[in-house]
Amino acid sequence: MKEKFLIAFVLGAVLAAACTPVFAHHGAASYDLDKKIVLKGTVTQYLWANPHVLVQMDAAPEGGQSAHWIVETENPSAMVNLGWNKDSMKTGDQVTMTVTPVKNGRTYGRIIDVLLPNGQKLRGIRIADTDVPGQPNASEAPRQ
Repeated sequence: MKEKFLIAFVLGAVLAAACTPVFAHHGAASYDLDKKIVLKGTVTQYLWANPHVLVQMDAAPEGGQSAHWIVETENPSAMVNLGWNKDSMKTGDQVTMTVTPVKNGRTYGRIIDVLLPNGQKLRGIRIADTDVPGQPNASEAPRQ
């Protein structure tokens, strides 16, 4: 009986070790961490959902042409600690967002902060273990 348990345990451990890369979450490799852009535009969709809070918006970077952007931050549980909630934004809101864009030039990015129509500023969460210049760690961010 002990031998069967030991065999099952060892096989389970080997299987768990082999599957670890499958469970790894994406990191910051696709983002240009040295670049920040400011987008001003209109929210077309605000999705308060796992695995990431997403905002779709028609916006233009300073001096650029308007385009449809998709920007993200962390999961809702993490964002609540920074003052976000399911009603933080709605379709039609005029917002100003600072984002870290992706390296490939597409209109996709990671939220650094958002200035809402009512003047409230919400912070995003840093990417993985790499700090975005000028942005505090999530653990240092005050609750709002």
